[in-house]
Amino acid sequence: MSYTAPVKDMLFNIQHLAAIDELAKLPAFADAGFETAQAVLEESAKFSEGVLAPLNWEGDKHPSSWQQGVVTTTPGFKEAFKQYVEGGWQGLQHPVDFGGQGLPKIIGSACSEMLNSANMSFALCPMLTDGAIEALLTAGSDELNATYLEKMVSGQWTGTMNLTEPQAGSDLAAVRSRAEPQADGTYKVFGTKIYITYGEHDMAENIVHLVLARVTGAPEGVKGISLFVVPKFMAKPDGSLGARNDVHCVSIEHKLGIKASPTAVLQYGDHGGAVGYLVGQENRGLEYMFIMMNSARFAVGVQGIAIAERAYQKAVQFAKDRVQSRPVDGSLPSSGPIIHHPDVKRMLMTMRAYIEGCRAMATVAAAAYDASHHHPDAEVRQQNLAFYEFLVPLIKGFSTEMSQTVTSLGVQVHGGMGYIEETGAAQYFRDARILTIYEGTTAIQANDLVGRKTARDGGQTAKAIVAQIEITEAALRGQGGANTLAVAKRLQAARLALLDVINFVASHSKTSPNAVFAGSVPYLMLAGNVMAGWQMARGLLAAEQALATADCGEFGVGFMQAKITTARFYADHLLTQAQALRDSIVEGADSVTALALDAF
Repeated sequence: MSYTAPVKDMLFNIQHLAAIDELAKLPAFADAGFETAQAVLEESAKFSEGVLAPLNWEGDKHPSSWQQGVVTTTPGFKEAFKQYVEGGWQGLQHPVDFGGQGLPKIIGSACSEMLNSANMSFALCPMLTDGAIEALLTAGSDELNATYLEKMVSGQWTGTMNLTEPQAGSDLAAVRSRAEPQADGTYKVFGTKIYITYGEHDMAENIVHLVLARVTGAPEGVKGISLFVVPKFMAKPDGSLGARNDVHCVSIEHKLGIKASPTAVLQYGDHGGAVGYLVGQENRGLEYMFIMMNSARFAVGVQGIAIAERAYQKAVQFAKDRVQSRPVDGSLPSSGPIIHHPDVKRMLMTMRAYIEGCRAMATVAAAAYDASHHHPDAEVRQQNLAFYEFLVPLIKGFSTEMSQTVTSLGVQVHGGMGYIEETGAAQYFRDARILTIYEGTTAIQANDLVGRKTARDGGQTAKAIVAQIEITEAALRGQGGANTLAVAKRLQAARLALLDVINFVASHSKTSPNAVFAGSVPYLMLAGNVMAGWQMARGLLAAEQALATADCGEFGVGFMQAKITTARFYADHLLTQAQALRDSIVEGADSVTALALDAF
């Protein structure tokens, strides 16, 4: 099935929720106003729709393959990656100093969504490279960055993130890979890393691995982990490729989904030691790797939105084409397309509302990231950073959990045909399943939300955000009208439910940690739901205003009316889940932990 990038919805968010023209007043983004965003998104749509989307099913049928250490990607991927690099897409939001275009994250994240909707297996390669670039920009030495960044920003070389080992998954304190210092300042790296996305492939001439390992004699636990650049091929002083390094792919995984993306097992040092270069200081590797992980967490949240969008588009098309049963209201004389049936509409509206809410949440978070890095006022930077960091676990956790709901609904809309691989709906369901697991499971995101983002400051950051929601409620009531008043009522109830949970978490995290963490994932789901619903409410206000002033611009009246209808659905059917989540968290902790272990 073809894919059509939702450029209008992205641009609506960028203009009305993220206020890109205000962002463009910052010197760093002087040339990145709405017109630039529109031009870039339209070009990204052409590439994603025309080049990548046709390869998506091909990758599922003909995954990457491994033979004697060599990985061959799906037919067409290598040529598509060449076009991706030639178009300058890898450097879209990276610094001009290293050959990038320096565009804001709000533009980059929209393009990333298109890329992942079109072909998530393909998009994983540039996604990991983006994270490696951010880590080097933050912690890499001038010498390292001069050697690697320009090639990575161009896409000529790709990057990976090497954390996991057979015995060390989420518990990175258990990392055993070791690094031995050498007289010339380099290190010899030894160990095994698993689940390394695009750890070996044939699309780029070099792969730059960022590897966690322990320097000989380092402390035990997470405090003794360092970060190293370990290239597949050594780089000569003139930037050309030198000898092959001692890192080899010994196998790739056979997966439920994202089959075209090679997930490698990498072996370091079997032939004397892989040459590695220290990033930053010894024993601060986890700190640096978190830079890359935070970048990846946001990006994986966008992947959830992307795969949900692809599943929604396919479900809508099927519902319009599939003739089955006469409508219950007798509106047709005989059997008609299933989109006439109320429950099919309910499923499609659920899919649509979740996607639009999460997309809006990710867009405003990206705008906050941009302001936190480039606004001249230090206090404004700090406020935006706090807002962005609070939203990151929600974007990663809520959006990926949402993607599983939405892709499952996509199969359900298709009925029995959805269970048949040739229909295509099942691929999105399978591809989405990894998203709540990698870059930290939903529970790990929830632990971050509870510990670092709520309990640490007594809930003050969370409460400040909740106070902004209350301002939106007042604006809804002030605008009047049936839709705005109804959404204001639902939003207020959801906000108060969230506030109760924030207070519960802040006041009980030390005295009753089991009670708090028993409800950590429900808290994440509640907070994500409310934040997405808040952005839908803001979108409703903008759409109502556009219709009232007959100023719908290039979006058109129909788009604005649909935006209002979807926001109302979100409030009536999704925000109303907030109270139930609140009750399960605040009043239901005991029943989570009460059952004796031997009774399981």
